[in-house]
Amino acid sequence: MAKKTKKAKEVNLYYMNGQAQKKGKNSKNSSNQKIKEREKRIQEQNKIRKEDFDDETEEVIQMTNKNKIKKDQEQRNKIQQQENKRKSRNKKIKLVLKIFLLLAIIGGAITFALVSPIFNIKEIQVVNNETLSQETIISLSELKTGDNIFKFISSKVAEKIKSNSYIEDVKIHRRIPSIIEIEVTERKHEYSVDFLGQYAYINHQGYILELSEDSKQKPIIQGITTKEEEVVVGQRLSTQDLERLEQVIKIMSVSKEYGLDTKITSIDISNPNNYTVYMQEEQKTIYLGDNSNLSNKILYVNAIIEQEKGISGKIYANGDLNNGFHVYFHFDV
Repeated sequence: MAKKTKKAKEVNLYYMNGQAQKKGKNSKNSSNQKIKEREKRIQEQNKIRKEDFDDETEEVIQMTNKNKIKKDQEQRNKIQQQENKRKSRNKKIKLVLKIFLLLAIIGGAITFALVSPIFNIKEIQVVNNETLSQETIISLSELKTGDNIFKFISSKVAEKIKSNSYIEDVKIHRRIPSIIEIEVTERKHEYSVDFLGQYAYINHQGYILELSEDSKQKPIIQGITTKEEEVVVGQRLSTQDLERLEQVIKIMSVSKEYGLDTKITSIDISNPNNYTVYMQEEQKTIYLGDNSNLSNKILYVNAIIEQEKGISGKIYANGDLNNGFHVYFHFDV
């Protein structure tokens, strides 16, 4: 009886073991099935989500991204602007400091130059002067030795010197550290104008340089129209006289070609149609007429002077040489 029971138990154990294995296999298959179903559900959900992600949603996302990029760029630009302002501010500060330093250096140099005895005038030189003396020009300048070489304005000193009618131009040169050079351009006394029993010295521009009782052996111009009250040192002759002076200069220039300019004693300009030249040494009075054919007229005059040497008389060259007029000589009786 006991043996039968044990056998039955063995049979039952085998059966149970088989059932357990079968159950375990079924459980494993069930687990795999669940995993597959889960993956399938996930794929379906992703598919649904993908289908739901339409163009409008994509546009919204793109706009969002663009806005974010724009904000980021604006932020960077703002930072860059702040950095640029900072650099600009620093640059201005550095420039101001440099200018301040430069002004300080210049100010110090100027102060030193104005107070240091090294720059006191020790010598005043005058160059190119012939008519006026060095002492006269220095006196006109009002410069003095011992004065600071920088404590005067050159243009004002030049104007003081030019107050003299003989001075046409002035240049002031500072020769550091202590020498002043005054360079002058003088007007030359070239003609003497017969005026109320005395003479007004003039240059080729008609400037009245000096009034004197001596002609200084310069060609005397007679017959001016300048009014008495206008004959003032430093002023010029009237416009009419200046025009006639140009003709006098032409007569002197052509006469110089034949060596006659130094023999001319006076020229009468009262009649512009008949300029009259007098040569005291040759004892000749020459009537030139106007200045037409001036070179030919002076050529004939020179020939007559050579031919009639030492004979007092008058030479008539006041006709039109182009129409057959011949220059001729009439001796004084």
